Amino acid sequence: MSYQVLAVLTLCSSIFCANSFAGQVEKQTEKPVELAIIPKPVNQQLGQGRFNLSGKTRLFVNDAAALSNAGLLNDRLEQTLGFRLAVLQRLPGMSDGNYLLLKTESDAPNKVDHKQNQDESYALNINPHSIELKGTAAGQFYGMQTLLQMMPAKTSPVAHLRTVSIADTPRFSWRGMHLDVGRHMVSVEFIKKFLDQMAFYKMNTFHWHLTEDQGWRIEIKAYPKLTEVGAWRKETTLARHVEPYIGDGKPYGGFYTQEQIKEVVAYASARHITVVPEIELPGHAQAALAAYPELACTPGPFEVATNWGIFEDIFCPSEATFHFLENVLTEVMALFPGQYLHIGGDEVPKARWKKSALAQEVMRREGLKNEEELQSWFIRRIEKFINSKGKRLIGWDEILEGGLAPGATVMSWRGEDGGIAAARQGHDVIMSPTSHCYFDAGQGPKEQESWELGGELTIEKVYGYNPVPALLNSEVQHHIKGVQANIWTEYLSKPEMIEYMVYPRLLAMAEVAWTAQQGKDYASFEKRLEAHYPRLQKARLAYRIPRPTGLPAQVHATDKTHTLTLHSPVASSKMYYTVDGTVPDTSSARYIHPLVLAVKPGQDSLVQVLTVSPEGRHSAIQRSVISNTGAVQK
Repeated sequence: MSYQVLAVLTLCSSIFCANSFAGQVEKQTEKPVELAIIPKPVNQQLGQGRFNLSGKTRLFVNDAAALSNAGLLNDRLEQTLGFRLAVLQRLPGMSDGNYLLLKTESDAPNKVDHKQNQDESYALNINPHSIELKGTAAGQFYGMQTLLQMMPAKTSPVAHLRTVSIADTPRFSWRGMHLDVGRHMVSVEFIKKFLDQMAFYKMNTFHWHLTEDQGWRIEIKAYPKLTEVGAWRKETTLARHVEPYIGDGKPYGGFYTQEQIKEVVAYASARHITVVPEIELPGHAQAALAAYPELACTPGPFEVATNWGIFEDIFCPSEATFHFLENVLTEVMALFPGQYLHIGGDEVPKARWKKSALAQEVMRREGLKNEEELQSWFIRRIEKFINSKGKRLIGWDEILEGGLAPGATVMSWRGEDGGIAAARQGHDVIMSPTSHCYFDAGQGPKEQESWELGGELTIEKVYGYNPVPALLNSEVQHHIKGVQANIWTEYLSKPEMIEYMVYPRLLAMAEVAWTAQQGKDYASFEKRLEAHYPRLQKARLAYRIPRPTGLPAQVHATDKTHTLTLHSPVASSKMYYTVDGTVPDTSSARYIHPLVLAVKPGQDSLVQVLTVSPEGRHSAIQRSVISNTGAVQK
């Protein structure tokens, strides 16, 4: 079949929803500025003039991989600009002028010095007559995301694209985002939307946390009770803390069928995202024990946990347990073609093992000194089985205790110490410390957040993270393979709550993962980020509306008046304010001009601001205190 014939066929499935972005186009009279691309490319050189992309532009491809990418690009163009491009093989003698070339190269463009990630590099060159995008299949795909971020927001017969030369490559090979569905589930459609945003910002690993004390979320055909029983809890706690326990009285549960799992994996793969499943062991197993109590060290019965926390009932180190886990993991590995299987390995209480005759016998038989060594033996046995299937084990940093095979990868979450120790021992490491990577922490002060989830992790702090610790010498730094943000859902019961916590911090993490440390600049990122709020709006994401600039938490004024000049990073949003202590709403005074506030010695003025986005969503109330010090101005 010729490429000319292929041009008239429907090519591939959609890469993003129709409203997943709003582009930027600079007017012809504007001076060259930094393009609002996130993550920031390693090298970019702006030129003069523009390329006019229209329905008459020809789209050339050189092989099947480029053809697949062309289909994804055409889907996106049709959904946003209203046209598709004719896909052709470029033949000798064809006239040049107004074309877009996707060229797959077996060796990615070697224009930047990050050799371990060359397979994801790309070179994008836009001049007034053509666009040429070269790279491997993956690199070419990432170059397409850069190109798409330069597209206009509204349907237009022509997209005027700034001429530019970009040579780009990622800093890390693992650019991850984690999602916990054990506590609260989301739909397959939500996950696809999640993957769309990951791909758009060049993240390539989706860590899917599928089992927990509060629910088993993956169908295992050999053990149907895992989903018949383990996927459902009788209710969910209403309280934030263990005591006093108050349940909501509402049954909760669900799971993903194997067909749904395959659908998600295929969708991710088309976007060059690897899905890494997590099956928790030996702890966080209460949902599994509710279904199969014989796998515990005590007789049970057990119920799927309705509260949060750490539970003492864990898998007993019996042959029955290992037979069960090997069968489960065999089914799981068949569904996920990636090389990694995450086994958790964190937060494992030892009380049941200490009182178990079976566990103590295993310790005597294996010459283990204590229950901590028993956990290491448990993990190493599972690791050998995983390795025998051609896969690699990855787990939270507790798995490091007691020793691991060299092929195991450590995900460092309890700070960086575990990752540092693992790298020095020769293990690959994914940095994911709570201090910078746990997106279930609030994005601002708890009193100014839509949901008070504990802790504060600002987008600026996320952006400032360097996953390579200064304590590691150059000889072992190569073991830091990447970075990952995590979203835990104990208190995120609705999809919009998850989105609020993820966006826009995901964009900051994307730049941490992709852009070289020396190329990062928060002021630049903050400016570029403003162009991406319309993208988040068009994607109908419940992102956190940022605090207006010019609204500090507290100001000490020494004059009789103080002027506040506010700016919302969200274009076309509206700001409403009060200064009399009442909570602002859309009937309050609207901010139009700088506020001149009267301040009196010894008295504070409370300024409260509500921001309403263009699509009508309300921010949390943002507050600042203006106080007069009583000092005399000279």
